[in-house]
Parts: sequence; structure tokens; C-alpha cells
Amino acid sequence: MACCSVPCADTSRFFSQLARLYRWRFRLFGLEKNQRQMLDLLERAGIEGSDLLEIGCGIGYLHHALLRSGAARATGIDMSARMLGEARRLAQTSGLAGRTEYRQGDFVELTDRIAMADIVILDKVVCCYPDPERLLEHALSRSRHVIALTYPRDRLFMRAGVALMTAALKLAGSGFRPYVHNPADIERWISAGGFRSRGRALTFEWRTEVYVRE
Repeated sequence: MACCSVPCADTSRFFSQLARLYRWRFRLFGLEKNQRQMLDLLERAGIEGSDLLEIGCGIGYLHHALLRSGAARATGIDMSARMLGEARRLAQTSGLAGRTEYRQGDFVELTDRIAMADIVILDKVVCCYPDPERLLEHALSRSRHVIALTYPRDRLFMRAGVALMTAALKLAGSGFRPYVHNPADIERWISAGGFRSRGRALTFEWRTEVYVRE
């Protein structure tokens, strides 16, 4: 998932370099703590028979877990062709290829060509987008019932870490930038879209939230 033009291409390159690392991390450790929290929150909201849309799906292990837990089908969107290649391979080996579909590109630009879904997921995607309000507006427009997202907690150590990462990316000549957005703004934008909070979970670094359409 990315924004546009050069930053979009830089985001694709940045995450393409991490595709194999993500695969091996998942093989060794499984879902991350925040992803297990999201899975639990979504199961409480109801996923049986649901269509999923995961924006910035990476190698796909989160929506694969939701499919095994009762969701019907999933569409994954990501900027990185390598990430999607890993997602397709994982779906094939997991017996989920017939229930998954993948699209490469910037979700904001693809929105009009993406079907509505019961549940829309953005796991660590808002923090990769410089215009989160626009991203969430498009994401909300594709959700019939639920939107779930994980993004960095707005804490001093997170802002310091992001600042250091930004400096390193600039030195490396990359246009990709991470962000720490204000949770109050995110909640306001989602609420304005007609959704209300259904649950929240925290880790040391991440904030996971699930909203349902009113």
C-alpha cells in the first residue's frame, strides 16, 4: 500500500525487499500479537461467511487465518508484486487459492474497480500513507459492515523511532516515509463515515481497532 507517483514506487520497492523476511518470520513465529488481537476482535464482530478486503495485504497470512476461521473469500491488494507472489504461494500451499484474489496497485486509485466487502482490513497500512483521511475515506466506501485497522501508538518513543527511520531512508535515497498519526483524528474520520467502535486492543507499539457500521 502506498500513496502516489514516486513515493508509491519507493514504497513498493521498500516492501518488496522484505517479502522473504516476512515469509520466514511467519514460518518461525506465526501471527504477530497485534494480528492475533485483531483476529479475536473480528471473530467477536462476526466473520462467518464474510467477504474480506485486505488493503496492504503483504504475504496474506492475516486474511488466510480469517478464511480458516470461517470467512468465505478474500481479496488482497498490495503495491508490491513480490509480496503478492508470496501471498499466492502461501494461499496455494494452504489450500486457499480458490478463495483468494489479488490485485497489485495503489488502493486509492483502484477503489472504483474493487467490489464491496463485508470486512475491510488495514494492518499497519495507515502508518505508510501520508494522507490517512483520504485512505480511510476510500476504505470505508468499500465496507458493508466492519473496518479493522492497526497503526502505531502515538507515543514519544514511536515518534522518535519513526524520525530515525525517516532520516535513514532519506540517506538511502528512498522516498518511502512512515508516519505516526493522531488516534483522535482517525476515530473522528471513521465515525464520520458512519461507523462506531466495537473494540480496541493495545501492544507496546501498536493500536488495533475494530469499527462496525451503524
